[in-house]
Amino acid sequence: MVYKKITLIGSSTEGFDAAVDDAIARAEDTLENVHWIEVESQGVELANVDDREYQATVEVAFQID
Repeated sequence: MVYKKITLIGSSTEGFDAAVDDAIARAEDTLENVHWIEVESQGVELANVDDREYQATVEVAFQID
């Protein structure tokens, strides 16, 4: 099997878990054969937003044919 990895950044005003869930949901909606996701980093944007925006950078691994 061969896998490819891409980086996604999920965001949420609710917290880091919700930001990770946002990235996972987007990966599952747009990619086939998603096998795992690794959380690389977390951050909070304070500028240019009305409320805190929690962000999670994840690497998504999916199988390619």
